Amino acid sequence: MNDFVKLTYNEKTFEFPLIEGTENEKGIDIKSLRAKTGLITYDPGFKNTGSCQSSITFLNGEEGVLRYRGYSIEDLCDKSSFIEVAFLLIFGELPNKKELDLFNSEILNDSIVDEDLKMILKSFPKSAHPMGVLSSLTSALIAFNPSSVDIDSDADMREAIIMLMAKFPILASWTHRKVKGLPLNYANTSLSYVENVAHMMFKRPHQDYTPSKAVVSAINKLLILHAEHEQNCSTSTVRIVGSSHAGLFASVSAGISALWGPLHGGANQAVIEMLEDIQKDGGGTKKYLAKAKDKNDPFRLMGFGHRVYKNFDPRARIIKKAADEVLDEMGINDPILEIAKGLEKEALSDPYFIERKLYPNVDFYSGIIYRALGIPTDMFTPMFALGRLPGWISQWREMRLRKEPIGRPRQIYIGETHRNFIPLKKR
Repeated sequence: MNDFVKLTYNEKTFEFPLIEGTENEKGIDIKSLRAKTGLITYDPGFKNTGSCQSSITFLNGEEGVLRYRGYSIEDLCDKSSFIEVAFLLIFGELPNKKELDLFNSEILNDSIVDEDLKMILKSFPKSAHPMGVLSSLTSALIAFNPSSVDIDSDADMREAIIMLMAKFPILASWTHRKVKGLPLNYANTSLSYVENVAHMMFKRPHQDYTPSKAVVSAINKLLILHAEHEQNCSTSTVRIVGSSHAGLFASVSAGISALWGPLHGGANQAVIEMLEDIQKDGGGTKKYLAKAKDKNDPFRLMGFGHRVYKNFDPRARIIKKAADEVLDEMGINDPILEIAKGLEKEALSDPYFIERKLYPNVDFYSGIIYRALGIPTDMFTPMFALGRLPGWISQWREMRLRKEPIGRPRQIYIGETHRNFIPLKKR
């Protein structure tokens, strides 16, 4: 293989080096393209553009492979806890027991939020979408912790990371409890990170609460599965905001806003809303599968297929099992979930979906679990954000430590050419 590619333009030939990743991914290094040729590339959505080099996540959509720092998503979900995975993503290696105990204790010790944040929370009407509330509260943390992070100081960097890992679940639970009209909870120091997520979300003031093993296991798996996913929309947002040397809280707040959209983190909410619409129309799954196959019908079957995975989403296999376990243990009889099971069964046996590899993805099953746990539909995306937090932190940390330049995409201008100004009275 040549270690460069040639581009011929205006009878001149230019050479650009090839770069290769550790998993044999190949790319063309075009950072000198404009300087050498006066040209830029045009790539809407950056589908063919590598914006960075990263050692965090490997994703092979054609073969359905997802690995964090080299570890398969299957092994991590089967053998690890979310807090171990967070440590792995952020710091690069799985922790030993001493490192994990310290990480846990640091987070628990910092699991307090300034009481004035409650005033900000109270200022939102109940009709406010939880993602808007969560983004605002995360951004508000800056006001209570105004000092900037010195990226050359390991202590400063770790303090910021611990602070956000500790406080973010509190903010997410407070957002949920405001929607439900419940008093606000804090972490319980005797519980694990994931158990605390369940405790702060679901404990009622007049009852003891001990989450079941199936519930904790399902939440643990969901958070791990959502923890990282390479250069998606929200992660790219975190990196590009951070590239201006914006702080960690501001960068993550921007990532939350990017995750909000129905084409990204809001997809699991869109799945349940679609199922509710099908129920209102009589619950006929065959009718809606036919609509999904009709090119002239605007209906979209949410939760099937994936923009990156051209095969089965590896996360979906894992979470389908967890969904079955939770539904069986809780004995839930929900017509919406029955419609979901019907859609899944019929789509997996339909030649149209099989040939196009339109399998249920992680959003399809995660929405089912969240609904079974009693989480409101508009809280699904904040739960996604809670899982994605260590991924955003790790990407922000990597980008800053690598001293990457500020993000500044180019464009192809297609507007008017120079025009003479016309005075107002002559227009």
